[in-house]
Amino acid sequence: MANLGTATILIALLLAAYSSVTSFVGAKRHDAPAVVSAQRANYLVTLTLAVSMGALVYAFLENDFSIRYVAENSNLAMPRVYTWVAFYAGNAGSLLYVAFALSGMAALSMALAHGRLGELRPYANGVLMLILLFFLLVLFFLANPFATLERAPADGQGINPLLTHPGMFAQPPLIMTGLVAIAVPFSLAVAALLRGRIDDDWVDAGRVWGLAAWVLLAIGLLLGSWWAYTILGWGGYWAWDPVENAAFMPWLALTAFIHSIMVQKRRGMFRMWNIALINISFTLGAFGIFINRGGPVPSVHSFGASTLGWVFLTFLGVVTVASFALFFYRMAVLRSPSNLESTLSREAAFLVNNLLLLGIAFVTLWGVVFPLISELATGQTITVGEPFFNTVNGPLMLALVLLMGIGPLLPWRTATWQSVRRALLVPGVITLALTAVVTLLLRITLPVVVLGIAVSTFAGVSILQEWVRGTLARSRSTGALWPAAFAQLVASNRPRYGGYVVHIAVVMLAFGIVGSSFYSVERDVFLTTGEQATIGEYTIEFVDVTSETFADRTERTALLAVTRGGRSLGTLAAWQGVYPSFSMISTRAGIRSTPQEDLYVIFSELQPDGQTAAFRLLVNPLVWWMWLAGPFVILGTVIALWPTRQRAAAYAVPPSPSAVPGAEVA
Repeated sequence: MANLGTATILIALLLAAYSSVTSFVGAKRHDAPAVVSAQRANYLVTLTLAVSMGALVYAFLENDFSIRYVAENSNLAMPRVYTWVAFYAGNAGSLLYVAFALSGMAALSMALAHGRLGELRPYANGVLMLILLFFLLVLFFLANPFATLERAPADGQGINPLLTHPGMFAQPPLIMTGLVAIAVPFSLAVAALLRGRIDDDWVDAGRVWGLAAWVLLAIGLLLGSWWAYTILGWGGYWAWDPVENAAFMPWLALTAFIHSIMVQKRRGMFRMWNIALINISFTLGAFGIFINRGGPVPSVHSFGASTLGWVFLTFLGVVTVASFALFFYRMAVLRSPSNLESTLSREAAFLVNNLLLLGIAFVTLWGVVFPLISELATGQTITVGEPFFNTVNGPLMLALVLLMGIGPLLPWRTATWQSVRRALLVPGVITLALTAVVTLLLRITLPVVVLGIAVSTFAGVSILQEWVRGTLARSRSTGALWPAAFAQLVASNRPRYGGYVVHIAVVMLAFGIVGSSFYSVERDVFLTTGEQATIGEYTIEFVDVTSETFADRTERTALLAVTRGGRSLGTLAAWQGVYPSFSMISTRAGIRSTPQEDLYVIFSELQPDGQTAAFRLLVNPLVWWMWLAGPFVILGTVIALWPTRQRAAAYAVPPSPSAVPGAEVA
């Protein structure tokens, strides 16, 4: 397996080099056979890396500890189900996965683009293969997962206990795939710059692949939050950790890109802006890989030490300088045929939206790199904590959610203050009424919470108004029942209404964050079996503790009976694993989750008597809505990406009240 894996990495490296060089040469010379040959080499890279991955998985399944990577990341006691997690538990295996994911997306994107990108295709293929070549060079020369030991140990070191969690089967692959997926729209933009004819040929494919990378990162970030919430034992889900931020920053830039590219697709605007945005997205993605796989910033999310930081930092520098040098070189031909006509327009709202997103991204970037700058300049490390990020980014995020509600109510091109006031009147009145009812019923007095509720409610109400108005108009035009009319409405403009579904998910997230951030209740207690403790309206009784010993760990499960107002709510099981070889205790919270709140119990410590234990009890309001947002993100993205059939005629939808005479309705 070691020989097979190393050989296939070398073959993939040679194929990627051939594909890249032949693509550029074939494009320059208009040599169609060379371009076809380069594309076939692209497909073969994916095949050879699949064989390499299979060899490493087989080595894990067979406990082949003669391979250093297998010995470092598994042992005989590891449940077989975690083989896939162990595969990318360290740097070498995760880099092999990244190379395979990038090769697969490169092959798929170029195959789907056949006949659509024209002269851009070989340039894009060349850029993708060049990026892939970097990872393959690192794999073969600096981080070979198939490196062998002179003497195979009888057993391995074992997998990091924090990785033995259901979320780890999907979260790391989603984040890693999302980060490198940005290479596809980036390669299309660079291809347009290299060709020197900046038009809109790449826009459709750029939007699709940008959205694909965006949703991978979005779901990965949510799964990472769920993992932190259930296993780290502190009761939270987000702490502005450097590795969390490493995926969050490119996600923000991609969010700006997929909004902005719709303006280019519809109005022919923002060409220069979109090239800059995808360059920034890819640069932040490269920075994310640097932080994840070799960065010097400590993180609870980092599971593999590495000396490769300088390699990824060099790659980051080369990519940043080269992409923006090409951008400035072609700036003269990047100007859009259309200009911004009014600050009161949907285009202007998109522009402000982009500025806010980039503002949040760069504030986050500053918080991540400032400790490094401080250490280099003064020799002292200054930690940038959660209060900094919340204080600076909180108002920016609130403004972003507010704009998310205002944007859909604005027409394209231009509007008047009178039309804007009319458009905002109904959702504004509904928002004020709902906010007043909620704050009075729940006795909310914190101004920041009231503001958060109002802004989130306004965003949700404005989206629902667009849906209701469009559905009623289509029902009147076609005579269809409301459910059928709504389905027709969504099908008529899938990118727009799929985006609205995602906006609803953002509103859910906003409510969950506001509720859990300001009204969480926490209590630490010691209980002996049979004793009770209260938190909020809940009474928790420590019923029993069971223990089971394995070769590498001892697992303990505390059973707790929960009642509320005298009514039994069943039992919770809070789990704890003690790993002597790692000097670590891993926990999994017992959670009772409802739309109103979570009851959250962590089994912290068992006393020597075996009958007394320490528990952390929390009541976290509205967290359930954060996890519900995930399916809505996926649904909205699927709707937005679903192919649209061209129709000979479209149903007429009356202009919205916000539109002015002559304005185009979305």
